[in-house]
Amino acid sequence: MNYKLKVTIPVVVCGSAVLAYYLIRRKAATMVDAATLEKLEAGFSKLQASDSKSLLKKYLTKEVFDALKNKKTSFGSTLLDCIQSGVENLDSGVGIYAPDAEAYSVFSDLFDPIIEDYHNGFKKTDKHPPKNWGDVETLGNLDPAGEFVVSTRVRCGRSMEGYPFNPCLTEAQYKEMEDKVSSTLSGLEGELKGTFYPLTGMSKETQQQLIDDHFLFKEGDRFLQAANACRFWPTGRGIYHNENKTFLVWCNEEDHLRLISMQMGGDLKQVYKRLVTAVNDIEKRIPFSHHDRLGFLTFCPTNLGTTVRASVHIKLPKLAADKTKLEEVASKYHLQVRGTRGEHTEAEGGVYDISNKRRMGLTEYDAVKEMYDGIAELIKIEKTL
Repeated sequence: MNYKLKVTIPVVVCGSAVLAYYLIRRKAATMVDAATLEKLEAGFSKLQASDSKSLLKKYLTKEVFDALKNKKTSFGSTLLDCIQSGVENLDSGVGIYAPDAEAYSVFSDLFDPIIEDYHNGFKKTDKHPPKNWGDVETLGNLDPAGEFVVSTRVRCGRSMEGYPFNPCLTEAQYKEMEDKVSSTLSGLEGELKGTFYPLTGMSKETQQQLIDDHFLFKEGDRFLQAANACRFWPTGRGIYHNENKTFLVWCNEEDHLRLISMQMGGDLKQVYKRLVTAVNDIEKRIPFSHHDRLGFLTFCPTNLGTTVRASVHIKLPKLAADKTKLEEVASKYHLQVRGTRGEHTEAEGGVYDISNKRRMGLTEYDAVKEMYDGIAELIKIEKTL
């Protein structure tokens, strides 16, 4: 009896000490450190004092800031990781990124209202519909005569299940992901068959060819740099394209994967059909991150849901003579007007990049059809001017 007592008491005491130690360690791991809190406070003050028009400034109230500043995801991401790009770049339109998939839940007090504002009233009680590519055959050629549409492109983003987003990825994870993507894409056949080009060790000849084709993505712009999305560059990054150069995959640019179908002219049906075939094939081999409420998960909240961006490079000289008028008509049809080379660029030679703005709360087919109907209307207006 005494022997048993002598053995069990120290074990209980020891067990309690170990438990207390691990609880303290766990608490420390989930606490935001003083240096990060200091940066957060300084960033919040800078944002509030600015005349920024970003959605970040609009929704990061003192109340929301205080509620979130001490939170962390299991990957160790803090509120600072989410907002640092918008604080650094006060001219941001949105100003927030998700460093990992959990951030959308942990920092939902900030993400939810931004998502609702950007995605035309997609409330936190709303649920994104299941994936539906629709009937491809119902789409057609937007500009058979080739008067207005220079080229057509449809792309979607995908995140690989089991990996965080760019700011949290290790160098080893980048390499592992590149290997998985490269081996998966090498299995594509028919029109999609092509070659994967890793950015690491790329020859000057290949690099120049990809630049000439406008396929090569560069290290992130200042918005992505500030979001800490360009670590270990160019490790784990790569480009795949088919022989006809009408299907392209970017590996670990902004999202884990960007799948792009494109060609000259306005045949949206052909472009869309190619993308649908490719995505359906690839997702049989690579599991993608999907959220019951938010749809497919991406680094930037503007791409959530379908992640689909259908766009044309288009010349509308009469309508574009009044940029305000062009943007006014475009927004009526939920379209977004950008410069020739995309966001934060100017129109070159009167060519604009116009795409669907809505990606959430509607199906993939509906997102593309919205662009199709809107562009058809813009061309119709241009012809009457």
